[in-house]
Amino acid sequence: MKRAVVVFSGGQDSTTCLIQALRQYDEVHCVTFDYGQRHRAEIDVACHISKELGAAAHKVLDVTLLNELAISSLTRDNIPVPDFSESEKSGLPSTFVPGRNILFLTLAAIYAYQVEAEAVITGVCETDFSGYPDCRDEFVKALNKAVSLGIARDIRFETPLMWLNKAETWALAEYYQKLDFVRNQTLTCYNGIQGDGCSECAACHLRAKGLNHYLSNAQTVMLEMKSKTHLS
Repeated sequence: MKRAVVVFSGGQDSTTCLIQALRQYDEVHCVTFDYGQRHRAEIDVACHISKELGAAAHKVLDVTLLNELAISSLTRDNIPVPDFSESEKSGLPSTFVPGRNILFLTLAAIYAYQVEAEAVITGVCETDFSGYPDCRDEFVKALNKAVSLGIARDIRFETPLMWLNKAETWALAEYYQKLDFVRNQTLTCYNGIQGDGCSECAACHLRAKGLNHYLSNAQTVMLEMKSKTHLS
């Protein structure tokens, strides 16, 4: 039996990864992390979506120790979430949570070890992203090697969205006939608004820009997505 673990936030990217994983694996587990994030509604959204889509299991892990160490606008209410114009400035945005993906992927791999899953799937992306260093392909591959060595088991870290832009990620959801579900049910917004979000934060801007581009150029974007993912 082929098993996978999806690092699952209930946002657009991880939900698209879950939708695909459910087609590619016999059994899919979701892991959501409670790190004391600014908008805890995403945990409830993640639980609802994983049940709705039919994940075999969904574990919510308490990692609030990260909140004590990582200073970010996503972990501190007194640090404002930047709007899109601020996010374009050079340097790491205030929404970067230091060490988040290091911790999440490591813990997800430990869980995968226990349930005998062969892969850990994460929705990180290097094409359309906010400049987070822990979303880079180089980082994921380096951590994958270290974790596999440390647990003496070859658990793959899969990043199906790594080279897709946001329009192509929408196309992938459409390919599985779940675009409307992803659009309406997920929570990507840094201000904690489900669906199309606040329209002001960087996450909402990137999401809306990608959706508009896909809807205006659906056939072309779909072909580009298929060529990158080798889907027929």
